Amino acid sequence: MAATIQDVIMLFGDSTTQGGWEPGLDGFATRLSHVYARKLDILNRGLSGYNTDWAKPVFERCLAAKRDQLNAPKIRILTIWFGANDACIKPSPQHVPLDRFVTNLKEFIDMVQDEASPYYSPATRIVLISPPPVNTHQRLADLQSRDPPVALDRDFRTTRSYADAVKGVAHAKNVAFVDIWTPLWEGAGMRESDLTKYLNDGLHLNAAGYEVLYEALINVIGERYPEVHFDNLPSTFPPWVDIANLKG
Repeated sequence: MAATIQDVIMLFGDSTTQGGWEPGLDGFATRLSHVYARKLDILNRGLSGYNTDWAKPVFERCLAAKRDQLNAPKIRILTIWFGANDACIKPSPQHVPLDRFVTNLKEFIDMVQDEASPYYSPATRIVLISPPPVNTHQRLADLQSRDPPVALDRDFRTTRSYADAVKGVAHAKNVAFVDIWTPLWEGAGMRESDLTKYLNDGLHLNAAGYEVLYEALINVIGERYPEVHFDNLPSTFPPWVDIANLKG
């Protein structure tokens, strides 16, 4: 039994990533843990409320920890999922201008892919995920129900521009891209008010939304990085029947 540790899938993002293990949602982190069991471990590094500016030093710390830890498992798949908070309407402190958002995403990728980077990791496959569409009707109702009420902080078209920007970065950097916007939008009949089918508060995915995301992510991994699809990875540890046979 040569291997004593498993490599990992690191999920890096905002609350949509953090919620991937929320009880009752059957989120994408939960599903990944099931299909990659005994093959790759899942590290959920979701940061609720964070934008790409605030996430950058955390990302660097995550990579540094992997670099500095003796015999650290490799990050085989890295998902990066931001934009929902960066796209907030000014004067929200979460807002990051679109051009800087693009720059930040490219810096995340360069930390991993640039050979001159101290965190260079040729074994890591990167997947960018677009932010989902926002249902401003549902979001406003949620914010207005709070005490005290809060003004609307998202805009449908603005969030769409950040989703398009993620696709552009993926193309420019030649990394995989998961378009979660399109299937959710089309599944809602291209009616913002009907996005309640996939969103629980106008912003965060419900169980149906996470199911769409998971299926899209697995399809992209299979198409772009088939060598790390769960069907193509061996188990880290031998099956029990092999151990039983070895013991005679």
